[in-house]
This record gives sequence, structure tokens and C-alpha cells, in this order.
Amino acid sequence: MRKTEFARHLRRNQSRAEGLFWQKIRGRRFCNLKFKRQVPIDKYIADFVCDSEKLIVELDGYQHDDNELYDDERTAVLQSHGFRVFRVRNEDIYADINEVLDSLKLLIGQ
Repeated sequence: MRKTEFARHLRRNQSRAEGLFWQKIRGRRFCNLKFKRQVPIDKYIADFVCDSEKLIVELDGYQHDDNELYDDERTAVLQSHGFRVFRVRNEDIYADINEVLDSLKLLIGQ
């Protein structure tokens, strides 16, 4: 499966946390910023991308608990393309998505 096809598959089969987050940011609902989801960048597919802010938001589920080296490499590659990477645990989305959005606002200076 090509990366673009896989990204399309991921958009159709998003996690619960991704769905909740997407509802808050889609259609310029968050700070009037345009986000795209499941965007191929280099050899990875970034969860959420805001090109105007050069920002990637990565939602991390339990599978990331034991993959710190992989996540570090992934972050480094995404940063090498000029993006800032904001990592959020799925549990934080479930616990208080508005707190996550407030943290994101601080990061982008709004």
C-alpha cells in the first residue's frame, strides 16, 4: 500500500482520541488555523499538520509507551522538515481536551 493510500485508510479508521481532537480543530475551529490529518511527510504519516504554523500534533496511544527511540527518531525527521512537533497522550485528550488545546494555544502564541 502506498503512503497516500495508507494515509487515506488512517483517516477513515481514526482512533477515538483522533476523532475527538479532529472535531475541535477541523474547519478552522481552533484559532482559525487550517489543519490536515494523516499527512505523509518523509517516511512517516503525521497525525495533524498545520502548514501555516509549521506544526505537527501527534497523538500517542499506549503503543508509544515502549517505543521511545522510534518516537524520538520520528520527531527528529519531522523537525528536519522544519516542523515543531507537539506530542499529546490519548489519555490527556480524554481527561481534558480543553487543557490540551490551551497548551497548544500557548505553543503557537495565541
